Amino acid sequence: MAPNAKAHDTVNPSDHRGGTLRYVRTDDFDSLDPADTYYAYTWNFIRLIGRPLVGYTTDAEGGPRLVPDLAEALGEASEDSRTWTYRLREGIRFEDGTPVTSEDVRYAVLRAAYPEEVYGAPATRGGPAYFRQYLTGPGGMECPDDRTIVFRLREPFAAFDYLAALPTTIAVPRERDSFPEYHRHPVSSGPYRIDTYTPGARLTLHRNPHWEAATDPVRTGLPDRITVRLGMSGPEVDRVLLDGEADIDLAGVGVQPETQALILSDPELRQRVDNPRTGFVWLYCLNQNIGPLKNVHARRAVQYATDKAAMLAAYGGDAAGEIATTLLPASVVGYDPFDRYPVGPDGTGDLEAARRELARAGLPDGFTTRIAAREDRTKEWNAALALSRGLARAGIRAEVIPFSSGDYFTKAVGVPEYVREHGIGIVMFGWAADFPDGYGFLQQIADSRAIKERGNQNLGELASPRIDALLDAGAATRDDKERARIWAAVDRAAMDEAVMCPYMYVKSVVFRGRRAANVRMSPAYGMYDYAVLSVVDEGSV
Repeated sequence: MAPNAKAHDTVNPSDHRGGTLRYVRTDDFDSLDPADTYYAYTWNFIRLIGRPLVGYTTDAEGGPRLVPDLAEALGEASEDSRTWTYRLREGIRFEDGTPVTSEDVRYAVLRAAYPEEVYGAPATRGGPAYFRQYLTGPGGMECPDDRTIVFRLREPFAAFDYLAALPTTIAVPRERDSFPEYHRHPVSSGPYRIDTYTPGARLTLHRNPHWEAATDPVRTGLPDRITVRLGMSGPEVDRVLLDGEADIDLAGVGVQPETQALILSDPELRQRVDNPRTGFVWLYCLNQNIGPLKNVHARRAVQYATDKAAMLAAYGGDAAGEIATTLLPASVVGYDPFDRYPVGPDGTGDLEAARRELARAGLPDGFTTRIAAREDRTKEWNAALALSRGLARAGIRAEVIPFSSGDYFTKAVGVPEYVREHGIGIVMFGWAADFPDGYGFLQQIADSRAIKERGNQNLGELASPRIDALLDAGAATRDDKERARIWAAVDRAAMDEAVMCPYMYVKSVVFRGRRAANVRMSPAYGMYDYAVLSVVDEGSV
């Protein structure tokens, strides 16, 4: 499947400056407000508009490498890893020419972690909650001068640079904060600023005239213009890519099964196919507060009855990935292979084991529940239908309920009250590390303290004091081997609770347009690196 874009390799290298890079996407961004986003493709894309303190490039082996971005160096840590200091690069400006200051970064984190302090009333956020968890409070950030910011933590965190690389630290000028409408036009500190944005339809970016390439080790800023067509169906996305009307599928999750068969059978089209391992795991959550799923044996019955082979087939078979048995993928520190709920050598399920667990739960005739899935993500929807059919063999009747991607976490499955009100016992989703470390993969989905009223990612509402304690111990541990051992222990403990069922380690069959240049994979985001993509000179196509 050559030429296959890899993290340490670049397909169609080019230094051409100019042209329009055209993305396409089903549905919309979850949010372009850096405080309110949790989709990986948005995190990847939003770097074109804003610069966090720390960023990612790629090392010689194809792994992620932390580099200073808005900051001039990585964080300076105190001996106990409770105090972290960053100094901003000199001369960075917003799109209107005003300087970016440390106060703009402090305000950005404050509005994300403590919105009640900023807006005078609680305001739920869809982004990760690490800063609220670790800062000593709203006063846990200090700006001794315009270019220095100091973070003070209640607990040691030995890898705080990873948190500094989150969209949360993208500077926001207080006087331009239009919350709750800030997502329509976040103020640019990156190479591009928003020209027009019609949610659900189209986004257009033009150059930020105050961005300077010499200050930026992450982005190339080569295209003159970037467009995103939104709200298209999966098959339509594939069609416009094949027809040359778009260059890149923004979601980065790969083509539809029908398109996959077409492009893999065509020698010319195969030249523009990449099949990388992404670091994502497709899984579903079983909410331990919903109906019969309150019983751990009922949850274990669902695990055993899962037809993982059929769910893998819904994504396109072996080219799309491999059957998963652990939460952590092999690319994340802490991965240790085990299989808590074997589903047979053919991967279709162990129905006898499922029935035994149902009997232990006092439910020999099975039970009824509901599965939430994103209908605009055709492969996820088909996998949910395959899950439902597989569970029915053991007497577990699960109706699949359709949702759209844009409000999936912010208004539906990420809102525990909504989940309980609508009796949604099972939620389909995919997960990758927030940052390339076992903590960055596990904490938001397994820590009881990460459960939020909106934008929740601990979708099973897992609440285990043992798991919380292990996560705290790993976060404070500097020794790499010991930290990896702790993350493996968290994986096993979470699987024993049976609130999450990983069914697929993801590979993507992605198709790029003929014009796409500087194509390489980002090991930090599990898809093409949007900070460096460009288009070839039109005359050379």
